Amino acid sequence: MKNEKNLRRPAKIGVIKLSVLLIFALVLSSWLFIFVGEDASLFDLFSEENLVYTKEFFNGLAGVGEEHPAFLSKESWLEALKLSVETLQMSIMAIGFSVIIMVLTVIPAARNVANGTLTLSRKWYGKIVYGIIRGFYIFSRSVPELIWAMIIIFIFKPGILPGAIALALHNFGILGKLCAEVIEDVDTRPIRSLASSGAGKAQMFIYGVIPTVLPQFITYILYRWEVIIRTTIVVGFVGAGGLGQAFKLSMSWFHYSNITLFLICYVLLVILTDSISEGIRRFIK
Repeated sequence: MKNEKNLRRPAKIGVIKLSVLLIFALVLSSWLFIFVGEDASLFDLFSEENLVYTKEFFNGLAGVGEEHPAFLSKESWLEALKLSVETLQMSIMAIGFSVIIMVLTVIPAARNVANGTLTLSRKWYGKIVYGIIRGFYIFSRSVPELIWAMIIIFIFKPGILPGAIALALHNFGILGKLCAEVIEDVDTRPIRSLASSGAGKAQMFIYGVIPTVLPQFITYILYRWEVIIRTTIVVGFVGAGGLGQAFKLSMSWFHYSNITLFLICYVLLVILTDSISEGIRRFIK
């Protein structure tokens, strides 16, 4: 009888299978909309005219036809390295501003601090402060870096400082949310042991919370720094200085060999930041 009942029950679709089916349906519907709804043709991308333009563009990047390509010029390299230093400075200032604002706001932005679970004492204003700070986090990260840069540069003037402020305004909300969630997931048993031993709130945070969450904080901060170094090119398009602004000007003036030089510098900056981040992560483990 039990076997018969089991045979009558419909087979359940697992979470993984359901996810795969939904992804497949989404991809299929997207391509159907492109080809049927928008009447697009993939073969138009490979037209003879487009192939000619593509060949000219890549020849320009390789410096074909130029007597002195930028990536073979000492003066161009010195200027590009100077812009790379400015870009690195912008990213360091941006992550520094983000971390300062995050550190000042992250503790009351944690749910277990607001409701008193972590601090073992509940204040009437905890949830109000929690809601206000979380609202700032949402607003901060919902506005793209490019929009922040346009606003800041309109108020001040073009340069790496407005670019750093724009990047910081976007990233502090992301860092705040990530680090607040780390505090929310912290193990409360050591904190309760400190509280039962007579430790105050400051001692509970210094000896119980901070040593636990600090490695994860550093990991998130380094990750966002790596993202910022890549995003500097975006804010540079609106006058934030560094390699991004020079990249835009070279595109506008069709100086393609300069674009190749700036791309090389960006790759070197990414390798540098990745190496520094990896070294710090190994040190804190």
